[in-house]
Amino acid sequence: MVERRIPKPHDLLPLMQFKKPEFNARRRRLAAATTIADLRTIAKKVTPTAPFDYTDGAAEGEISLARARQAFQDIEFHPAVLKNVANVDTGWDVLGERVAFPFGIAPTGFTRMMQTEGERAGASAAAAAGIPFTLSTMGTTSIEDVKAAAPGGRNWFQLYMWSERERSMALVDRAAAAGYDTLVVTVDTPVGGARLRDVRNGMTIPPSLTPKTIVDALPRPAWWINFLTTEPLAFASLDRWSGTVAALIDTMFDPTVGPDEVKYIREQWKGKLIVKGVQSVADAKLAVDLGADAVQLSNHGGRQLDRAPIPFHLLPSVVREVGKDAEVHLDTGIMNGADIVASVALGARFTFIGRAYLYGLMAGGREGVDRAIQILSGEIVRTMKLLGVASLEELQPHHVTQLSRFTTLQPMPEQSSLSAGRPAGAKPATSAARKAPARKPAAAKA
Repeated sequence: MVERRIPKPHDLLPLMQFKKPEFNARRRRLAAATTIADLRTIAKKVTPTAPFDYTDGAAEGEISLARARQAFQDIEFHPAVLKNVANVDTGWDVLGERVAFPFGIAPTGFTRMMQTEGERAGASAAAAAGIPFTLSTMGTTSIEDVKAAAPGGRNWFQLYMWSERERSMALVDRAAAAGYDTLVVTVDTPVGGARLRDVRNGMTIPPSLTPKTIVDALPRPAWWINFLTTEPLAFASLDRWSGTVAALIDTMFDPTVGPDEVKYIREQWKGKLIVKGVQSVADAKLAVDLGADAVQLSNHGGRQLDRAPIPFHLLPSVVREVGKDAEVHLDTGIMNGADIVASVALGARFTFIGRAYLYGLMAGGREGVDRAIQILSGEIVRTMKLLGVASLEELQPHHVTQLSRFTTLQPMPEQSSLSAGRPAGAKPATSAARKAPARKPAAAKA
């Protein structure tokens, strides 16, 4: 029998440990967020539908984005045990300078529309964490103001080539004068993708006050107060815009951009050059031939061509073909530090976060961006330790297996009838037989 007794005060005291209350609601919410998905949940609650969906959504059926995220879920790690991982080094050189972690903040458009601190919060948080920040041509803070917000940070500038070439090159000159060390030229945007959430939401720049947006704003007064009481939206590349997102994109994107433009930019820009939007081995080779110091495998976060190639699946092949001549960077679908570790293991030198950063920004401004970086960096350290590696250099392809959900079907030869090619008496395949094949491991290649 268990003997019961009345507990004594000195027995209870060690059990009665009360946490110091946090009266700041924002900090309380951020402290409770343990994943990027948690930050997304907070962001959705405090941000109006139109700017949240601009961040969260992708093109058409959003299949490219879903597949990119699924690709990271469909990996199998292979840890080694009995390794000394008391201390883990998460940094190395990227384009000639050291980074604290193998990820940085991707270029994002209209960022101050998501949360009023915008690019200043991203740049200052990145600088504090020792990682690069990339300002978009369609960003909402000027080149010079971003540099002023993070004077000691590593700032990169992303460029869209306009039909008015002199305006594009004027931005390049401004970035060089402000001390930006890397230029990221995006090449996957001859036109804007069909981002249907934005169409359905009537997304405009700046957001319009309509009966729908007013009703949507009622439970989110803080966002509107911040938006209406701070400086109007300005852009890295133009002073003001009044119209739809689609109209602005059509103004800024040039469908005639070709290899000659990239070659010209390479001649003019004295710093490091990244070609972003590469989606095939052939285009990776072309980018390197044109003088790129790095190729960025990206389908634009699924925001351009739906059903586009999955960057993470392309990674081993591209590394094998151009990895000795240029760095290979990667974005699209990263929501966990383990995604970054897997990318490095398969040969990526660097990765970028876009939505993960913006969820943090919307959830809590600069503090939210800090929290997003903390979450990802903590996941990187934990994953590396559990894999049994103490540095990024130790990560190798044998640590990761990519599991394939899809198989490539070879084109069928022309047939004269629906029954051509079937043995006599054979019946057509049933619907059950046509279901997607079960996943099977595909050995990753360096």
